[in-house]
Amino acid sequence: MSSPQDKPAASSPQDKPAASSPQDKPAANSPSNKPAASRSPSKPVVRSPERFAVLANPQIPEAVELAETIGQHLGGEAFWGPLNDDQLRDQIAKQPVDLCIALGGDGTMLRAGHLCAPLRIPILGINLGRFGFLTEVRKQDWKQALSRVMAGDYWLEERMMLRAEHMRGDKVLGTWEVLNECFIGRGELVRPVNLVTEIDGRHLTTYLADGLIVATATGSTAYALAAGGPILPPELRNVVIVPVAPHLSMDRAIVLHEGSSVKVEVRTDYQAILSVDGSPPILLEDRDRVELRAADNVVHFARLQDPHYFYRNLTSRMNQNPTSQVGQ
Repeated sequence: MSSPQDKPAASSPQDKPAASSPQDKPAANSPSNKPAASRSPSKPVVRSPERFAVLANPQIPEAVELAETIGQHLGGEAFWGPLNDDQLRDQIAKQPVDLCIALGGDGTMLRAGHLCAPLRIPILGINLGRFGFLTEVRKQDWKQALSRVMAGDYWLEERMMLRAEHMRGDKVLGTWEVLNECFIGRGELVRPVNLVTEIDGRHLTTYLADGLIVATATGSTAYALAAGGPILPPELRNVVIVPVAPHLSMDRAIVLHEGSSVKVEVRTDYQAILSVDGSPPILLEDRDRVELRAADNVVHFARLQDPHYFYRNLTSRMNQNPTSQVGQ
């Protein structure tokens, strides 16, 4: 990891002047290279970033190597290293950063989102993973992508997060911000659990199921989709509830109104778990509750594609499971 020693003082991302409106953006010289403003009047135009943090998935050696290459390419206003490096994470929290560049797959983007959302730092994803649905740039295109970003030719896509609390009686045992989903369900034993579910303080139903997924629009294309849930456009602030292997229970996914809260109480004589964005499971006891609502923080992804990219990428990738050929 490297860091400039004589870095000039700079304002924090929170003190950064507000982005100009799309109408203030000068017109591009070429229709084929339109700036972000003309592509999407509803999206804010951003300023050219000057200070960078480059975050690599530590489990992908190529990502760690590329992080150093990109850091050196960006010069003195960049520092870099593996995403799990505590020193690097502290540096990002303490020093002004305009843009984080995440090297890896969707899991890397989730971890980067958890780090950057409270700091209001946008993230540009370079795909070195398998699927990379949340990423923006192919690894071979990183130089061209950074040239556009440094010229201010990109836009910010806002993704909502959930705030999840693990409750036992009146005690809060854990709090998390969630970009994809929470899973509440059975542990190692193959036995369904009862999940007493409330929406906005009113009883919805009691699921008897392997589990329940509570997902954001971002998470609707992840585990929730695999469990039969609907696909939500990424800009929506709705929450989707998807039961996993329900038994004699309501088996349809439900899309909740924006701003809805969810409470799930576990009823079981066996082990149950909570998993947040695919993290290691937290053990739940009988009558433990998980309460979820919209978080105050949001994640911003830097986008170079036009705002209609989501549907195009969705249809092109749905039939390209990178593990479909394994074992053949």
